[in-house]
Amino acid sequence: MEMKASQQEIELIKSQICDVCHKMWQLGWVAANDGNVSALLSDGTVLATPTGMSKSFITPEKLVRLDRQGNVLEAAEGLRPSSEIKMHLRCYDKREDVFSVIHAHPPGATGFAVAHRSMDMYNMIEDVAAIGSVPLTPYGTPSTAEVPDAIEPYLEEHDVMLLENHGALAVGSDVITAFYRMESLELWAKITINAIILGGSHDISRENIDKLINLRKYYQITGRHPGYKKYPKDESEPTDR
Repeated sequence: MEMKASQQEIELIKSQICDVCHKMWQLGWVAANDGNVSALLSDGTVLATPTGMSKSFITPEKLVRLDRQGNVLEAAEGLRPSSEIKMHLRCYDKREDVFSVIHAHPPGATGFAVAHRSMDMYNMIEDVAAIGSVPLTPYGTPSTAEVPDAIEPYLEEHDVMLLENHGALAVGSDVITAFYRMESLELWAKITINAIILGGSHDISRENIDKLINLRKYYQITGRHPGYKKYPKDESEPTDR
């Protein structure tokens, strides 16, 4: 028998998406019609923000419902899904544990993406354990298959990544978890930038990095983690060192 998402589930997730959209706008992570948020429902359909609309204006009835191929199932008149929906669908296709995807342009993290610098620092205790190093994915033209193709190699190990000259992406088991990961990424980026201004960002010792990563199970941190990983400065493919 085909499962159908309950009205209660739909209303809850719509509310969460709207809350996150408004928070992203208030935090200055998006401007104009930047950014997009989606969530996978229990029946396999997807709720997504519409294209061409400020996240400050998002309300439940403006969200678009799609199937896993990106075909529109429900939408208010004149509204279409985010132009980046291909990137969201790729995340759902490649990660069975992912039920929400958030894309935004938080200034600190996006600064790293524009500077072509991955965030492979190990300078903050919480982020070492929760996120790990954040890769810089290769450039892709928005709205095309180039972006999902660029992020796919990193999805196996990473819940958070930088999009070259574009912004940041976070995935999670639900909308709030994905939002928290984006929030953690941005604060970490700002702290690192301040540390560099003050004279330098200093990594935790390798021994203590390993201890922090091993604490993920104790703290019941979900999602994926790359372990200890550094990235070359002149290549898109990650490497250990």
